[in-house]
Amino acid sequence: MQGLARERTRRVMVGSVPLGGGSPVVVQSMTCTPTVDADATLAQVNALVDAGCDLVRVTVPSREALGPFERICHESPVPIVADIHFDYRLAIGAVRAGAAKLRINPGNIGDWERVDAVIDAAGEAGAAIRIGVNAGSLDKRIAERDGLTQPEKLVASSLEFVEHFEKRGFDDIVLSAKAHSVPTTIETYRALSRELPHVPLHLGVTEAGTVQQGTIKSAVGLGVLLAEGIGDTMRVSLTADPVEEPPVCWGILQSLGLRRRGPELVSCPTCGRTQVDLIGLAEEVGERLKGCSKPISVAVMGCVVNGPGEASDADVGVACGRGVGMVFRHGEVIRKVPEDQIVDALMEEIDRL
Repeated sequence: MQGLARERTRRVMVGSVPLGGGSPVVVQSMTCTPTVDADATLAQVNALVDAGCDLVRVTVPSREALGPFERICHESPVPIVADIHFDYRLAIGAVRAGAAKLRINPGNIGDWERVDAVIDAAGEAGAAIRIGVNAGSLDKRIAERDGLTQPEKLVASSLEFVEHFEKRGFDDIVLSAKAHSVPTTIETYRALSRELPHVPLHLGVTEAGTVQQGTIKSAVGLGVLLAEGIGDTMRVSLTADPVEEPPVCWGILQSLGLRRRGPELVSCPTCGRTQVDLIGLAEEVGERLKGCSKPISVAVMGCVVNGPGEASDADVGVACGRGVGMVFRHGEVIRKVPEDQIVDALMEEIDRL
């Protein structure tokens, strides 16, 4: 078979969002507000959408949450994924309330009869299901098999669940098999892509940590897989405000040339040749670019060595000298300004693009 792995997966519709089958990699995150507080949860959903989410996941931990969850589904600007654990009745209630997709671990839902009830309810409602397998919650029967590595256990569990769903006639499946170990994550998803080439994969390094560590682990693990053509949707899991997560996803996707959202800032490291406050300049430009939605590249270069020549593919940029900046477009210098006017001049040129 030819083409990237993500081009060969089955396309699954999550509400209005296509996932798999060569569709753009879908960015998602999860709310952390109490679902029973619909106002707070909707506010966070909207903040996540503004930050770049195509889908948002919301937990449904109790029957009391189903009413507010229904309102959240109806008022959300993007499709909502219901996160369900243990109680199959909550999964059924969630799809009936408007969930476009369920995230369940069949291993903790109960016996196959209960899993089948969820599958049937999702089929009737036209909702997709993400089968979520985690290293920390494997079926005991598989977890205790000494002859298997952790990736092999995750793959074995995934294969069993997918086979059951497909025999049941349910094909709107997305699959995840997460671990906190980056090598385990990479090995597992490579194997899943080989064994189940038709099933869209949800990428993530679970329990990745706080912002810095979680960003590094996710960029390495997910970046490797995405660069190999593996992965149809992704979440970066950070112990932080969830609004921090979508920009990391977009940063990974943009770095690989897979999707682009807003400007890219290109800036060189400081060195002994730098004669301006390059760190301050780059940080200020970065802050002011947060309000820009243009898919452009902006370069902030510390000296003529790393100036218009090296950054000639940038749409607009500046190369700095002693207290001055040479503003350029596509490598051609268009004006020279004092250091205290560099950022304003750069933003003026961006506005003209």
